[in-house]
Amino acid sequence: MTVDRHELHTRRLDAVRAWTAFVEQGDRAESLVRPEILHSWLRSGRAVTPDVTEAPLADESDTAAFWVGSPLQRAVEHVEDELRRTADDGDLVLAVTDPETRILWTYGGRVMRRKAESVNFVVGGKWDESSVGTNALALALHTGAPSMVFSAEHFAPIVHNWVCWAAPVHNPATGEQLGVIDLSTTWDRSHPIGLATARMMARLIESAMAQVVPREAPRLVVPGARAPEDCGLDLRLLGSAEVRLDGERLLLNRRQTEILALLCLHPDGLNLDQLHALLYGDQSISPSTLKAEVSHLRHAVGGQLASRPYRLTLPVHTDVETVVRCLRQGRVREAVTAYGGDLLPGTDSPGLGEYADYLAVAVREALLADPVPAAVVRYTELVPYDTEVVEACLAQLGESPHPLKPLLKGRLAAAAH
Repeated sequence: MTVDRHELHTRRLDAVRAWTAFVEQGDRAESLVRPEILHSWLRSGRAVTPDVTEAPLADESDTAAFWVGSPLQRAVEHVEDELRRTADDGDLVLAVTDPETRILWTYGGRVMRRKAESVNFVVGGKWDESSVGTNALALALHTGAPSMVFSAEHFAPIVHNWVCWAAPVHNPATGEQLGVIDLSTTWDRSHPIGLATARMMARLIESAMAQVVPREAPRLVVPGARAPEDCGLDLRLLGSAEVRLDGERLLLNRRQTEILALLCLHPDGLNLDQLHALLYGDQSISPSTLKAEVSHLRHAVGGQLASRPYRLTLPVHTDVETVVRCLRQGRVREAVTAYGGDLLPGTDSPGLGEYADYLAVAVREALLADPVPAAVVRYTELVPYDTEVVEACLAQLGESPHPLKPLLKGRLAAAAH
């Protein structure tokens, strides 16, 4: 398939005009660029300026420790000859990242390798949107779909001379998204099969992983021993309630679970009056009743609940914490995946009710600002009648084909009846 050089030049000029319009006048670029690029520019602009000169570098030893012996490393090693041939044939630089868009492995042809090194497109380079702005690696991880970013569609001018194609890489056994593989070269070498090649490289790595990475063996259970991930207090509070201590489920009543939830949301502690107000509001329930519940809890958690103020003194993890952390990092898809529904549905605790509203609105507003299709589909399973979020997603997709469009349109039709 031949490449029309004039068409490439015209496309580059259009991308430069759109980027200039965005930088100078913001929303004026809306009709000039693909919706996914515009939304990425908006996210990028909240975190980084266009004059960034290179990607930041992660700690070298941490990067090496993450890579060596990992499923990705073993799979890439298995197909490395084919990856290198692809790079050499197209004068490309290839990169494989972790789920945070940190580059773990690269190989490049002579021309692109020099260009890549000048902007830290190297092992350890952090290519998330908050570090360098819009690029194919970050976009593929964000959307969960193969992505291309051409020339000035990149947020940072340091890569306006590039074209990049990236595709997510998944663990074939679990479906977990492990990172992406990216193919990059100069914009004038852009080719229609670039995206298909990235997708093929991702499938190649996944197929290799299925061959060289053994399925996890059953864990040997040693009486009295606990795995590190099972230590501490783990609370599931969204959609339903479950409390585990060191991996063992605790049988608590509703009020005791609510007290634990409030203490988790206030790690610095609460005095008796504060806890009473957040738990009971203006109900006429005596402080001694609350003290009795706290006493039971203290026994349930092995005494690791301090007084004056009341606070937990053991490691704590909650699904609420996971959602909030993902939202703060702009990881909307991961936030919605962790969001199992309302915080303790049906609670009459004023403190928890207020936080439940805050979290629900935060998730919804994040989706309206960045309606990632996979996240919107997941969200509609929890909130099936929120048609505004679905409409925002379909508007962003426009006429572009997407495998989730039928589900989104079906949800709209169902909500209308």
